[in-house]
Amino acid sequence: MDEKALIATAQRGEVGAFNQLVLIYQSMVYNLAYRILGDAEAAADASQETFLAAFRAIKKFRGGSFKAWLLRIATNACYDQLRYKQRRPTSSLEALLVETDNPPSFTDPTEGPEDYALRQELGQVIQAGLNTLPPEQRIVLVLSDVQGLSYQEIAEVTRSSLGTVKSRLSRGRAKLRDYLLEQRELLPARYRLRSREGTRQARGA
Repeated sequence: MDEKALIATAQRGEVGAFNQLVLIYQSMVYNLAYRILGDAEAAADASQETFLAAFRAIKKFRGGSFKAWLLRIATNACYDQLRYKQRRPTSSLEALLVETDNPPSFTDPTEGPEDYALRQELGQVIQAGLNTLPPEQRIVLVLSDVQGLSYQEIAEVTRSSLGTVKSRLSRGRAKLRDYLLEQRELLPARYRLRSREGTRQARGA
């Protein structure tokens, strides 16, 4: 059964069809929530709230991108978590290092031990950098650079204008890059960024 058929069946109250949609999108929703919130438990809570809210509202879905519709609900759930939940500052770092029940998209069965360790190191620093961004910038950056959404899709998800999306994304990327430059000694050597001054000096050497 294709996605449109699953949606139509779920709108008629068939829980099994909705569960199939959950299976299709659960990793995407969790990954979004995890990158925005930086905490495994909070991301799991936001994911659960997303699918509960989607189940209650699916009869109101009137077509278009189901993915964008679902990500809008997930983004709102993350906003609620950011507003009302107190999170330990180190939780995101600990989760990246010791979490063992991440969804399949967090792991690659063909990845060797060395590459896995490097990815974990890189992920640790990037997540810490994401956590320093204002929520609005963090959300559009994750939607764009992690989820791969277009400007138009992000505008639909966040209910913002294209200009606002582009501005937030530009500022968020600049701040994240500045953070990574400041923390470059913590990055694996192959991923270390050069400052503009350092790049000019290297070219002149």
